Amino acid sequence: MVARATGVGAGAAARAAPEALLARHDAELRLLDTVRRCVAAKLKCDRDYALALAAVATQGQKGDRQEELQGSLVAQAWRSLMVELEGAGRLLRAGADALEARALERLHSLQAEKRRTRKQLQEEHGRLASRLAHLTEDVTRKKAEYQKYLELYRLMRSRFEEHFVKSGRSGRKLDETRDKLQKACRKLHLTHNEYVLLLSEAAEFEREYRAVLLPALLQRQQAAHEAFVTSWTEVLRDVAHNISFADEALAEVQRRADAAVAAIKPSEEYAAFSDKYKNASPVAAPSAFIFDDSLAEDSSGRLLPGRLAVDNLTVESLRNKMAELEAALKEAQPVAPATADGLEPPTANGRASDPAGGGGGGGSAAGSRHGSTASEAGRAEAAEARARERTLARQLELVRGALSEQSGEELPAGCDLAALDAAAAAAAALAAPPAPDAASVAGVSQGDATRPSTPAPGLPPQGDVSSFTLKRQQQRLANLLRRPFRRKSVPSTPVLGRAMGSRGGSVPADDDTAAAQVPAGGGGGGSGACGNGAGSNGGLAARALADEDWFHGVLPREEVVRLLTREGDFLVRQTTRNDECQTVLSVCWGGHKHFIVQTTAEGHFRFEGPAFPTIPELIAHQLQSALPVTGRSGAVLRRPILRERWELNNDDVLLLDKIGRGNFGDVYKARLKSSGQEVAVKTCRVTLPEEHRRKFLQEGRILKQYDHPNVVRLIGICVQKQPIMIVMELVAGGSLLTFLRNRAATLTQRQLLGMCRDAAAGMRYLESRNCIHRDLAARNCLVGYENIVKISDFGMSREEEEYIVSDGMKQIPIKWTAPEALNFGKYTSLCDVWSYGVLAWEIFARGGTPYSGMSNSKAREKIDAGYRMPAPEGCPDEMYRLMLRCWEYEPENRPHFEQIYLVVDTLFGAQR
Repeated sequence: MVARATGVGAGAAARAAPEALLARHDAELRLLDTVRRCVAAKLKCDRDYALALAAVATQGQKGDRQEELQGSLVAQAWRSLMVELEGAGRLLRAGADALEARALERLHSLQAEKRRTRKQLQEEHGRLASRLAHLTEDVTRKKAEYQKYLELYRLMRSRFEEHFVKSGRSGRKLDETRDKLQKACRKLHLTHNEYVLLLSEAAEFEREYRAVLLPALLQRQQAAHEAFVTSWTEVLRDVAHNISFADEALAEVQRRADAAVAAIKPSEEYAAFSDKYKNASPVAAPSAFIFDDSLAEDSSGRLLPGRLAVDNLTVESLRNKMAELEAALKEAQPVAPATADGLEPPTANGRASDPAGGGGGGGSAAGSRHGSTASEAGRAEAAEARARERTLARQLELVRGALSEQSGEELPAGCDLAALDAAAAAAAALAAPPAPDAASVAGVSQGDATRPSTPAPGLPPQGDVSSFTLKRQQQRLANLLRRPFRRKSVPSTPVLGRAMGSRGGSVPADDDTAAAQVPAGGGGGGSGACGNGAGSNGGLAARALADEDWFHGVLPREEVVRLLTREGDFLVRQTTRNDECQTVLSVCWGGHKHFIVQTTAEGHFRFEGPAFPTIPELIAHQLQSALPVTGRSGAVLRRPILRERWELNNDDVLLLDKIGRGNFGDVYKARLKSSGQEVAVKTCRVTLPEEHRRKFLQEGRILKQYDHPNVVRLIGICVQKQPIMIVMELVAGGSLLTFLRNRAATLTQRQLLGMCRDAAAGMRYLESRNCIHRDLAARNCLVGYENIVKISDFGMSREEEEYIVSDGMKQIPIKWTAPEALNFGKYTSLCDVWSYGVLAWEIFARGGTPYSGMSNSKAREKIDAGYRMPAPEGCPDEMYRLMLRCWEYEPENRPHFEQIYLVVDTLFGAQR
């Protein structure tokens, strides 16, 4: 019994070995897939890091200006570091490329090889197990046959014995029972022999199976597995080598970088620079600080160039200045000599000698650097003190000398009013028509001929008038009497037509107007209220700002930048900063520049030039004068960017009923006042930040270029004032998801196929336009008349062949998103194909919830493990096979929307 039990246990173990090996194969295949995905992610990280290093190196090299840093060892070391950093990035990129060429391809090969090995094991083990099972069935069947013939033999024998007792040894019935007994006995004996032989065959095969065939199969598997593990080890070795930063090439980069830094010698860094500049002779070039003689020309000889004026107006201030200088000099004198005497003079190379008397190892390098720096700082402080002392002494000498010259003398008058009166009279005479005699030219009227001929200070005697030209006298007197202000001119107010010059015109400003500068009052207040446009006094001839085609309302800056493409393109918009509405002029000029329209105290508008009553007149002046908006920017207006046909005015849309709520605001049913057409309007909450408003308008920017019956149509965007609105066609049936759930009992299979076909047609169109929707689902589709389906909600869409997410995955619809997008953030149109498969499942499930009962993380985990949703009830087999093709793990194995549309259209046609 023990031996039998042991044999049974060994047989069970032998039968369990292939099953355990198959489970091991499955686990290794999952591990291979994980390794492959992780290696791919590692390669992406390496490439991104290499790009980042290259960007850092480029940025670092921009700061290197050769002409200023010529001969700088620090600059040379920095350049070397940036070169090595760039080289390290190239090495990382090359390593990633090499690893991709080796590891990823080999991992794909290993996966294929592992699948073949598993399939071979399954087939061989299945063949052996099938033969053993057949023998087992034959033995069981033969045993049953044996029992049947044994029962028959027993029956015939009992009958024969019964007749033999009753009738003796003769009789017809006895002979019949004898024949039957003989036949039963023959069948029993034959079956016995067959059963014995079959048992022998089965027992021998079972021994061969356990002792030879199964071990041989496992041995072949082990050999194949060892070769597989060897290849896998080489792949992991490549990965480990790529992970290691101890690579010889990177170590060489590190050594070169260390050598570049080690080449810096503080003692030589500024040696050449200092030798060039510090030894320059202080008298090598004349001083730039000299008195401008022309400043004293019109002072009537009272002020002399470079000399202090000592008169009754200045003597008191000069005496106070002298006292201040004496006090300052007295304070500075004790400091400078003590500081200078307490320091050791520098050596020939410009450095102080070692105060410790030389020797090595007296202190740390940091301590010696600190001592050297403190010593140099002390010498610099002493030099600065001596320079200040000399400056104070020179000023004191100048003031003392000027005051000593007037010592004991009567102080002159600083301002002679009588002389000024005489000068004014002379100026009036010069401004009048010339008289025939010389007296009028000299500024003396005929009625005053008897007055003494004492000349006014600064004017020549009357007899010397001929030595001065009339022009010289007019210039000097005009300078003397010039007022400290200018007449403020009134600027012209040209009107800018709707197409900037197509209608109307403006009178160019004259020279006086162009030169006038109207002071700005208050801050840049814009136009008062967002959407108003005209100034406080600009309602006469000027158009309202909102009526100008170059006024784009509250269009965000990102959208403005898209519109301004050529030098001189401009538009006007409004923005809100710190709860204050401001009008902004945006110009393309060496990049994109934005100028806030300033408001004067009078309520006019300006930049740096003249002010105008309205903003349209200001813009007309800037355009027609071709003057820069500001002198610093140099931006000149050339071409207005007019509103596009889809930019509607907010007042043209009448909001009716609220029909939903979106991520950015409410959704309304509305009516266009111009045509009476009913539309759907998405609004953007005013309180949202600028970034969210840009994302809101992104949907409108994408939709405006699409025209397809299965894509919701854009009618316009309202950005003239808050709130921003996107106006779209009103689709009567509303959300596809709600429609499916409400009509679940009445929808036919043909109608469901038609919805799938409509969605495929819309996505085929978007794929041809390189649009990645990224959020395809029943909730984001609309149902129109006759159950037509339209693709909607393009808030997450991108107009690219491939899009990499870099801002996290916070709002990603996990259950509708392809694995490569979830794992690597990489989106292509084939990701939309995966989402289409889920959408088709929703349609045939009549609004059911995908992966019902699973959390997002659980669904993602099961998808990676190979799980796919079962077919919804009533879904055609061909449609479910199409869903499974859409859910292929590898994107390249999925069909494109062109193929999807052909399949669904064929299925739809077959339903007629």
